[in-house]
Amino acid sequence: MAITTEGGAPAQGDYIDAPQLQLFVMGLFFIFGGITSLNDVIIPKLKELFTLNYTQAMLVQFCFFTAYLVIGIPGARLVKKIGYMRGAVAGLVTMMAGCLLFIPASQTATYALFLFALFVLASGVVIVQVVANPLISLLGKPETVHSRLTFAQAFNSVGTTVFPYFGAVLILGSLATVTADQLSGVELDAYRTAESQAIVHGYLGIAAALAVVAGVVWMFRNALKGEKHEESSGLAGLDLLKRKRFGFGALCIFLYVGAEVAIGSLIVNYLMQDHVMGLEEQAAGKLIAYYWGGAMVGRFIGSAVLRVVSPGKVLAAVAIGAITLIAISTQTSGAVSGYSLLAVGLTNAIMFPTIFTLACEKLGPRAADGSGIINVAIFGGAVIPLLTGMIADATGSLALAFVLPAACYAVIAGFGWYARRPA
Repeated sequence: MAITTEGGAPAQGDYIDAPQLQLFVMGLFFIFGGITSLNDVIIPKLKELFTLNYTQAMLVQFCFFTAYLVIGIPGARLVKKIGYMRGAVAGLVTMMAGCLLFIPASQTATYALFLFALFVLASGVVIVQVVANPLISLLGKPETVHSRLTFAQAFNSVGTTVFPYFGAVLILGSLATVTADQLSGVELDAYRTAESQAIVHGYLGIAAALAVVAGVVWMFRNALKGEKHEESSGLAGLDLLKRKRFGFGALCIFLYVGAEVAIGSLIVNYLMQDHVMGLEEQAAGKLIAYYWGGAMVGRFIGSAVLRVVSPGKVLAAVAIGAITLIAISTQTSGAVSGYSLLAVGLTNAIMFPTIFTLACEKLGPRAADGSGIINVAIFGGAVIPLLTGMIADATGSLALAFVLPAACYAVIAGFGWYARRPA
């Protein structure tokens, strides 16, 4: 069966019945979801090791999500040139390279090298996503594509829930009796090298797993017989931003990813505050699983609710819910403050797919171009967390910094209400 795609979208009626490849794609969703959420664990670790302020610590997310802006279009062109399966291998090998770069970053105790390693790792993630999203649509009958996509997203959520918990166990916490701000010179470098070994060991384990997956995928490199891709302009879709509904939706993807990542990135430091829960670093890190686990549970609940309620109204409601939870968290203390912020993950659950579908309604043959622009809008995960960190540094308050994510959710609520009726 020939596969004809334009911008990654399957041609009408073309599909491949390959259950074994479906499992492989589900695995890819699990891997890149988990690796992305692991940033929330290494941020507080690097913040302590390099005595960073919040702005400097948020450079982790800036470098990671900038890959979506820089690599998105070139990654799609690469996949078109070499095919889905070889593209997946290229992405996995790039991710391995990023993991291995943590070794020199640790040995030289250089923060900039950690950031570069994260950018390379994220570049591989972007390429793998370019493969996984359209491929899951191709591997089965068109009438069951929505169930496959939902199931794949569930695997992504499992990854974002599992990785931070075990990452916190492995990476956070320290046996040292001193902290980085008490040392200087050679002693400081030695401390950073020793303490960052936990990060290195974690990512070396991931690199080994990626090598195995890449080897298996290479064995199936010729599984998609007759694969074809139609060329499209690298800037295809930019004109769609002139459409009010699509442009508004693309902005909301930018804001949503930014708000979700900003909160996730600061949860550990927030929960460690004495007036919140006063937890140790590792204990706070383990609770990140509740934030991302809430998104996983919410997807199952949301999929049922969206069958009977207008998607736009549901989107507006959960966005208002997120604002309410942030307000409760920042105006209270103790467990109520901590768990209300973690509960924002539940409200995030349906936002991305709902914003995406509402924005792309009635695009018809331009849907693939629209999808490409939406993918670039994920760059919000680089910008909003950095700005949130700057506010935290300027005000000395994480609670005040969360005003920015709350403002993002307010815009999203407005889009939900605006798009409550079909395009």
